[in-house]
Order: sequence, then structure tokens, then C-alpha cells
Amino acid sequence: MNNSGKVISRQNSWRILNINIKMKYPDIFKNRTAMLITKHKKDKVIFPVLAQTGMNLKLLDTIDTDTFGTFTRDIDRKGTQLEAARYKALKAIEETGESIAIASEGSFGAHPTIFFVPANVEVVLLIDTLNDIEILGWEISTDTNHSHSEVSSVKEAIKFAKLCGFPSHGMVVRPNTAGDNSSMLFKGITTEKILKEAVKKSIAASPDGKALIETDMRAVYNPKRMKVIEKATINLFNKIKSLCPECGWLGFEITEWINGLPCENCFFPTRGLSKHIYQCKKCNHKREIEYPDNQKYSEARFCDFCNP
Repeated sequence: MNNSGKVISRQNSWRILNINIKMKYPDIFKNRTAMLITKHKKDKVIFPVLAQTGMNLKLLDTIDTDTFGTFTRDIDRKGTQLEAARYKALKAIEETGESIAIASEGSFGAHPTIFFVPANVEVVLLIDTLNDIEILGWEISTDTNHSHSEVSSVKEAIKFAKLCGFPSHGMVVRPNTAGDNSSMLFKGITTEKILKEAVKKSIAASPDGKALIETDMRAVYNPKRMKVIEKATINLFNKIKSLCPECGWLGFEITEWINGLPCENCFFPTRGLSKHIYQCKKCNHKREIEYPDNQKYSEARFCDFCNP
């Protein structure tokens, strides 16, 4: 979101770029096999988008991707969000012998710029070892149900769960304090019957007599998150289509966001977005795109000089 109060569209910036060149590296993905590593049915939203590249998309669901980290904190994630996605993709290449792999990874926490708002950040990574390519699609969304609550009764648990979109969105339940039952964990709860049983067992096992209930953030149990993964995949596809105007290589993408949009009243620079800087990963060619949000001035109410 920029200082004019409008959401910045990266898709709009690519339309402004409007590079019309003859591709020097045509159809590098066409008819090649690409492996998607997931056991949480992400193929439902990733495959329809990336099918437009001409790749033969195949699912690799025989590897337990939970070993790379879980949202329930019983297994720590390996490295950063991007590193975890890279580990997955390289594992798929290692296991199958194919040269293209796709992996996704999500994270949840405070929005990077709107600090008091919870956000879901999703990345979808494509690695092509034959052409030495790594292209990353991403999306940040505030439309998430990521939450938890300490409850003392089944009634409280059901109320919380329904506020989070249950039963279409799954729940996770465990004892609120570990005690001797630190391994007790109920995941993927999508029926009221199982939810009641899990809460009762967790309350009984917890030294403080409470259960900890939280949203199950695995994509297969969280439709809200699945939609964000789809948007991140669209972002990846747009980067694949974005070609360097100098060498024609794909993945010509935004590497810098420059603020300084002038105020409509005093013309002093504001924190509003004024430029996108694109850079090619192959030849390092750069290009500036002014006013990517189709705005040449920021509203005066967002100016630190007019409204100190």
C-alpha cells in the first residue's frame, strides 16, 4: 500500500513496462517436465497458472515436506522462508532427476509495512538447473485467519473455531501447557465431533486445565491461504513472461521500490512510490519505470510537510 492509501499493483507495473522485443530464448520450458513438491494439494492452484508456460507439470507428493518445518512448531523450519522453498525444490530435482522443480513456502506474522495488521506472505519458487534459473513469485495478503486462543471449555473452542471459518478451515488443538503430554497434538480438525474430543483430551492433559486451539495453516486445510498461493503463482508467471529488453532473458523483475512521489500541494517528496527499478539476472541490465501506480502526485494528507 502506498501513501495515497491505494494498493500498489505489481501487475500494473508490468503492463506499464510493455516491453515488445523478440524473445531470444523461446519456449525454454515448453514440453519439459516440472515437478511440484507438495503433499498439501497446492497443485490445485499452481498447475492451472503454470500450465500456460507449456511445461508438463507433475506432482511429487511422496516426500514428507513437513520435515522442512511445520506451522505447529513441532519441527523448526530450515533457514529462511526462501531457503526452505529452495531446499524443497532441490530435493525434488534430486529425487526425480528432472531439471525443473517448483516449491512454495508460507509465513505468518505482522505485515511488513502495516505493523499492527497480521499478514500471510507466500512465495512460489521455480528452479531450472539446466538453464541456471531461479525465479520467485510472491504475494502478501492481510486476508488471513491466522490466530490462536486458550480455552477452558468445548463451548469456548467452538466459538473461536467458527470465528476462524471452521469447519471449512481446519483447526489444531493441544494442551495449553505441556506437562507430561508435550507430544499430544491434534491436526487437521474439520468436524465438530473431532474438535470436541480433541479439546476435552487437551484440557484433561494440561496442568492448567486449558487447551490451546489455533488455525491449521497448512494449505489443504486453509482456503484463505490457498488463494494467496494462487496469487503468488500468478506473480511468478508474470515474471516468467517479463523479458529483459537488452538480452531477451526471462525473469526481468522489480528489484527496487523508490519513494519520493511529490505532494499535490507543496510538491515536496513524500513516502509515496515514484519508481520501480527492474533488473535482469542474466546481463544485469536495469530500467526505471516512473509512476508505476499511475499516480504522479501524492495526496496532501500523506505529506509529512503539509501534515507534520
